[in-house]
Order: sequence, then structure tokens, then C-alpha cells
Amino acid sequence: MIGTLAHVDYLACTGKSPWHRASALPKLVLALALVMIAVFAPSLRLLIAVHLLAWALALSSRMPPRLVLAAAGYPLVFTALFVIARWDATWATPLRLVLRPLTASLAAVWLVATTPYPDLFAPISRVLPRATGDGLFLTYRALFALLARAERLWRALRLRGGWASAPGRRLALAGEGLGTLVVHGFERSERLYGAMLLRGHSGRICGCRHYAEPTRSDLWVAAAAMVLGVATFMLWRTA
Repeated sequence: MIGTLAHVDYLACTGKSPWHRASALPKLVLALALVMIAVFAPSLRLLIAVHLLAWALALSSRMPPRLVLAAAGYPLVFTALFVIARWDATWATPLRLVLRPLTASLAAVWLVATTPYPDLFAPISRVLPRATGDGLFLTYRALFALLARAERLWRALRLRGGWASAPGRRLALAGEGLGTLVVHGFERSERLYGAMLLRGHSGRICGCRHYAEPTRSDLWVAAAAMVLGVATFMLWRTA
């Protein structure tokens, strides 16, 4: 999981597709529209059309197809049980239940993989309360460091025979490892906040405003939004 997230984050800063050159705000609006239509679409044809559009966006961003599948397929693990519980002996119901989260996941992967995180969180921080927006901004970066440390910790336990002991001992080691991660995260947040104060933190993180500066590549986003609008208008009421 950490490798997939890190690769997506790397592509967001180094990608060369037109989506990477487009400004963040139109992409954020388009992704939200895709998610909302995927959730509330009453027509299966519209849901399929939106799903195909989400695939087109993800693949045209020049992400490796295997990475797209890995990043977008996480919801399917949790959806499988819900599909089994709601199955009504038809193919339409499970198809809807699978396409809705998968379409939303593809839209989110496309957005995150084509938008550097400062540009992604800058418009969000204008809507959310200041503490919430700044907390999300810092948590996004701290997540990678914490997951990497957790991965190193579990690898060290496995190499030193920690998982070959009795079940009770393994449970105790897992608890000690989680405690170590919590303490490390707390100490890291204190050091980070202290460094921010020394560098003149004024109470607002990610004050950049170029996330809304229009570029020529925004025309691609507008074209995708137009396709989405036409499909929604034509297929909203169809069976």
C-alpha cells in the first residue's frame, strides 16, 4: 500500500500529461462532479458512461495501468461483502454496487495523481475551518513517513523472529510496535510545529493561490466536463 501511495504522489509532481498542466480548481470540481453523479445516478447506462469517462481520465494521465488498478481497486475488497448481502438474483444490482465506488475511486486517483498536494489542499483549506484544512495538509505528508516507519518496524520484527513466537507474545509485540509508532508520531508533530514557529508560521499553511490560475490545459478539463454534462443530460432518465 505504501508503495502505491508513494508512486501516485511521485507521479503528481513529475507527470507530463495535459491533466498535470491544468490548474487544480477545475480538476477538483470535475472530480467532485464525477463522484456525485456516480453516487446518485438513477440510470445504469449513465453510471456505465461515467465509469468509462473515469477510466479514460485515469489512463490518459499516463499512469501505469497496473498502478491504476491497484489504487482504484481497494474499495472492491469492502464492496464484495455488501454485494453478496444485497444480491437480488439480477446482474443490474451488483453492477451498480460495484461501479459506484469504483468510479469514485478512479476519479480520486486521477485527481491525486495529476495534482501536487499543495495545489490540491489549497482550495480545500479555503472552504474548511483553518485548523481542519491545515491538519489535513500536514497529515497527508506525515502519513507517508508514518507508514514507511511502520513497514520498517514490521520487517525488523519478522527478520528477528518476532512473528515465530507464541500468539500471546506476537500480540504483545504488535501492541508495543503500535505504541512506538504513536510516540514517534507525537514527537514528530512537536518537532514539526517547533520548526514551523522558528520559520515564521503565521497561522495559515499552504497559502498558495496559483491553484486557480487558468492555463491552456484547462480546456481539456472543460471538454471532459462537457462530455460528462451531455451524458448526464441524455442518460439520466434512461433505464
